[in-house]
Formats: sequence, structure tokens, C-alpha cells
Amino acid sequence: MLICKVVKPLVSTNRIPDFEHKHLQVVLDGSSQKVAVDAVGCIPGDWVICVGSSAAREAAGSKSYPSDLTIVGIIDHWDPDAGKAPAPAGGGS
Repeated sequence: MLICKVVKPLVSTNRIPDFEHKHLQVVLDGSSQKVAVDAVGCIPGDWVICVGSSAAREAAGSKSYPSDLTIVGIIDHWDPDAGKAPAPAGGGS
């Protein structure tokens, strides 16, 4: 599973029939952007839980579904900066 941040929706009007009418979202995984099937109805700015591989296909609705990343949950509360060391105080002599 991955924790990602939803950046924006992705609209694709020309798709293979197997894609049905599932919503797609651009998500940020670290510094890389990926496209994920939205199985839960999230909005830009949401932190989400994503699954990949065969779990992504099954979560999207079928093991034959053509997805390698699916959003399966919206995180209610999570601080991405928790546990990081504070920045050193600025300025020297």
C-alpha cells in the first residue's frame, strides 16, 4: 500500500471499453505523479491509500480491469511531517 496525495482529476474521453466509467485521479507518490483509479470518490488535496498490482485490479472491480494503481481509502487524519527532525535554527555568527 502507498500513501499518496491527490493532485487533480484526469479526464480521458477515449478509452478502451474495459475502463468503463471509472474516475481517474493524478496522485503524487513522493516526487512522481501517477494515475490512479478512484474507487472511493476523493477530491484534490486528499491524502489517500492506494494499492497496486493485482490488488489494484480487484479493488477497481475485477481482476481483469486494466489498472496498476487504485485508490481504496481516504485518510481522515495524517500529518506527513510528524516525526521529522525540526529544521536547524538559521544564522550563524
